[in-house]
Amino acid sequence: MRAFIALMLGVVLSGCATPPPVPIATDPLIHDELFGRPAEPVDTSRLFALNDAMRHYLRSEITHQSHSKPPQQALIDALYRRDQLKLEYDTGATRNAAEAFDARSGNCLSLVIMTAAFAKELGIQVEYQSAYAEETWTRTGNLLFRSGHVNIALGRRMIDIGTGRDLNVWTVDFLNASDIRGMRTHAITEDTVVAMYMNNRAAEAMVKERLDDAYAWAREAVRRHPDFTAAYNTLGVIYLRHGDLEPARQVFASVLTREPENTRAMSNLASVLQRQGRTADADKLLTRLAQIDPNPPFHYFNLGLDAMEKGDYRHARDLFAKEVARADYYHEFHFWLGVANYRLGQMDEASRQLALAMENSTTRNDHDLYAAKLAWIRSHEQAHP
Repeated sequence: MRAFIALMLGVVLSGCATPPPVPIATDPLIHDELFGRPAEPVDTSRLFALNDAMRHYLRSEITHQSHSKPPQQALIDALYRRDQLKLEYDTGATRNAAEAFDARSGNCLSLVIMTAAFAKELGIQVEYQSAYAEETWTRTGNLLFRSGHVNIALGRRMIDIGTGRDLNVWTVDFLNASDIRGMRTHAITEDTVVAMYMNNRAAEAMVKERLDDAYAWAREAVRRHPDFTAAYNTLGVIYLRHGDLEPARQVFASVLTREPENTRAMSNLASVLQRQGRTADADKLLTRLAQIDPNPPFHYFNLGLDAMEKGDYRHARDLFAKEVARADYYHEFHFWLGVANYRLGQMDEASRQLALAMENSTTRNDHDLYAAKLAWIRSHEQAHP
């Protein structure tokens, strides 16, 4: 249920108190003249809409169960029991409600949106929650993504208000029960959820180098929720990848005005200043960043990759092990630790790490890739006992 995309170069998905919103029409950080028309419409009007297949599922699998159990429990059972819909968690794309249902998969934001769509159709009150979970990071190419966490609480049906029925609040979360026990949450608005969706779509388009689409989604996220700094940070990264250094600098500087210790914006701004030839200003920021976060995400991993290139597999193994120790949820750390052990002839440990990489993968493609590599290692072991 690790959810939204946050980049470094990137965005941090977190709602926070900010100065009054700046109207989009006069926002000096918006530069429509730099981008062309998006290839796809930027539209969230059907984000929570049910399609015909969802309505059929609602009638056949959910509504009839509500005669014997609370409708909230009927919804949860129908959507998330293994013998029912059999949803698969997949971080590959952020989907609207109908897309997530048709694919039977999605990241946690997609699954929350789908759950909300069904709950609304049943007349169940919903509350979206942002959770204070352990910070998690992933990467795609030279982009780092910070993942946040959301879940959804199902309240009473509108028709039950005042009757005393269905007084419980039913929380739907896709983490294990042990992981969410004691987790602090705070309520967020549906506008924030929509902004998160658009922010994810912007980041996903950027990964595919569809920068006109990425800009359109980020711009709409800013328009929809001007106090959501994640969208501005994403916008800055889009400018940076588009080669628009001064607009990027202005965006990151604006984020730091709101959040002076935002390390993502700080790192991004330093990168812009370096490209602008302002090395002294960049060095000041990097010094401050090192004081705040001396061992940033992927620090040991990048050093480990350097050691692998030099053929120093023992040192690489130790560096990858440090990343695993502080972020054992991330599949790529296990994979490279397995590769280093393989290079050192430690076949059992290589197999174990590849199995962990497969277990922790968050997309079907990654899972299948690691499964193939693990099968190859095991067949090699059998051929050379």
